[in-house]
Amino acid sequence: MAENVHRLRPEDEKSFRLAPHNVEAEQALLGAILVNNEAFYRVSDFLDPDHFYEPIHKKIYEVASRIMRAGKVATPVTLKTFLPDAFLPEMTMPQYLARLAAEATTVINAADFGEMVYDLAIRRKLIAIGEEMSSTAYNSEVEETAPKQIELAEKHLFELAEKGRYDGGFQPFNSATNAAIEMAAEAFKRDGTLSGTATGLTDLDRLMGGLQRSDLIILAARPAMGKTSLATNIAFNVAKNFRADVAPDGQSKTLDGGRVGFFSLEMSAEQLATRILAEQSGISSSDIRRGNIHESQFNRLVDASNLMSTLPLFIDDTGGLAISQLAARARRLKRQKGLDLLIIDYLQLLSGSSKKGNENRVQELTEITTTLKALAKELEVPIIALSQLSRQVESRDDKHPQLSDLRESGSIEQDADVVLFVYREEYYLKNKEPKEGSPEHLAWQGEMEKVHGRAEVIIGKQRHGPTGTVQLQFEANLTRFSNLARADYLPERME
Repeated sequence: MAENVHRLRPEDEKSFRLAPHNVEAEQALLGAILVNNEAFYRVSDFLDPDHFYEPIHKKIYEVASRIMRAGKVATPVTLKTFLPDAFLPEMTMPQYLARLAAEATTVINAADFGEMVYDLAIRRKLIAIGEEMSSTAYNSEVEETAPKQIELAEKHLFELAEKGRYDGGFQPFNSATNAAIEMAAEAFKRDGTLSGTATGLTDLDRLMGGLQRSDLIILAARPAMGKTSLATNIAFNVAKNFRADVAPDGQSKTLDGGRVGFFSLEMSAEQLATRILAEQSGISSSDIRRGNIHESQFNRLVDASNLMSTLPLFIDDTGGLAISQLAARARRLKRQKGLDLLIIDYLQLLSGSSKKGNENRVQELTEITTTLKALAKELEVPIIALSQLSRQVESRDDKHPQLSDLRESGSIEQDADVVLFVYREEYYLKNKEPKEGSPEHLAWQGEMEKVHGRAEVIIGKQRHGPTGTVQLQFEANLTRFSNLARADYLPERME
């Protein structure tokens, strides 16, 4: 009877479905490459051997690319030496290569076939991510909470969206050297000065070459030194100079400046905006908060606000973030809006992913800094993480900060590519004012005049450049750092 006929259930049917692929498109593309090697260069910037479905097609594409990158011509004759003779019982490898060439598509269509092969490969990887998500959700351990599974899925999807692959692995050294040459070319286009993103502070850029992609930069200081102000100054300068162009593949490519993400774990977005308004309008933040401004100042405030509203500067002021949440939000920002610089204020307010993190703060900080360094590499953007210094600075006569002053310095110092310290002698000297009218007071006034409005940014560590000290101008009422007008930069004076 019909009702007794066994039918496949929908879930059984799914298990018999083949992953999406198009063998004919792969054959047409490989044939075009073998007939005219120019076809390879139309797809080589986005298509890798792993994007092919058929294993033998992966091998053919890989061998052909190696031959062409060695400066030789890839044809059925040159390829057969590096491929197995046997292919199918009724066909040898040389015969198969000759057939591919005979049935080739034109060079003009090569890019279209390449994009089809690539798209199907991405679909197969999406299926793999979906199956892994489903399997994990069904068979999760106690520690694998739903939010953790979402963060992991987001990570995989982000990597797939950014690079078209999520399996990583080794790459030939020539890929790394090509990237280094491209970086040098970018610096040369910027008048041969900066290989990274400019901070807007000339002397700092000169020593660092700008903010380098994939670098973890620690900006550390004692409270009231102005580290948040320096971070907001850099964020504004980078966002203000943002200029982009659309690349041939349709992606937006940053030419100058950048899109900035700012995690403010200590201050609200409103407080942060007030600081930047003060810096740009030239009106002190205390006057802005109290409304103690004239009509002309209010117009300046509106102009600065209008400028800020157009900038690609994004603020997240959620307090008590875990490092895994921060990473997930950063990936989402890059995917949705784009991202060229990430700033975190500040490191000690982040928590680790483990609930037991508070039992060992050193281990928790190690997890945080290690994750941030990995995130900088993954997103390919510089990350500036602010950090508090320990109180041992205050017990020394010379209060210039050192690497050993970093809290839990082992992990922070080890994972950072660059460590910057902010130091203002004026802050400490102001608290040592002698009795007015005494001989010491006159000497103190002289010292105060020398250091008034000055700040030092000390480069305590830099993997790819020199260490040293940069002198900056600091206007405390405007929370503004700027380039110092040094005597050797000024025009020659006529006596």
